[in-house]
Amino acid sequence: MSQRDEVIRRHNVQVLGSEGPTLLMAHGFGCDQLMWRKLWPAFESTHRIVLLDYVGCGRSDWAAYDPQRYASLNGYAQDLLDVVDALDLSSVTLVGHSVSGVVAMLAAIQRPQQVESVVMVAPSPRYLDDPPLYQGGFQAADVRALLDMIAGPDTAWANHLAGAVSQEEADGALRKELHDSFCAMDPSIARRFAEVTFFSDNRADLRRLLQPTLVLQCEHDVVAPLSVGRYMAEHLPCAQLETLAARGHCPHISHADLTADAMRRFLANPPQPKDPARTA
Repeated sequence: MSQRDEVIRRHNVQVLGSEGPTLLMAHGFGCDQLMWRKLWPAFESTHRIVLLDYVGCGRSDWAAYDPQRYASLNGYAQDLLDVVDALDLSSVTLVGHSVSGVVAMLAAIQRPQQVESVVMVAPSPRYLDDPPLYQGGFQAADVRALLDMIAGPDTAWANHLAGAVSQEEADGALRKELHDSFCAMDPSIARRFAEVTFFSDNRADLRRLLQPTLVLQCEHDVVAPLSVGRYMAEHLPCAQLETLAARGHCPHISHADLTADAMRRFLANPPQPKDPARTA
């Protein structure tokens, strides 16, 4: 099997749409590429859509999971770059949801020649509060309690986290879908992914991302508060912030039309760098 075929098999890579510019969509914690199913049809007539599952998620090759590689978000960024290389992609827009907004940033920093722009859907560079100047939304003790729950036999953590992410009642369709997706993961992989997600601090990396970047934040999101979006837009060298009239942490599912419209505006008219000399 060629290296290209191995990467495609390992990450369950799917290529859809036209032969236009490429949108490479990366899912968030505990999810898979199906979470993009309401968004990618809006672009299939104008863009090539590339979807993947991180190793340990969805229909990826779980046997390829390497705890050392995925001990930091750089391992997930390498997943994106492996797909970029396997498909020989150029002029790519990386679209990352939640923690994958930062994963996409790390990949884009490494490959400015191939990654043209970045779209971050409900991202956060730091989920933990760092008072008095930074409100991430979580306390370290609460995250440690969540990690202990993930490692245990009870799946109540999945329902709790799905409720926070979706901000739906117990009978909400999105909440149930997220719950089922979280529970489908191997508990040991889920715990490691959650630990890396919630304890990473990539605020210092924001200034290194020189490509045009769209930060999409919901008006009401307990996982990534609006203050986080404002922080990112302020510290990214070439970014615009769009606030969506939406609740929850998954606007690409709950408000796909709003998300698609914001992305179209960004792709048609990307922001200019705050300091043009930095991108020269």
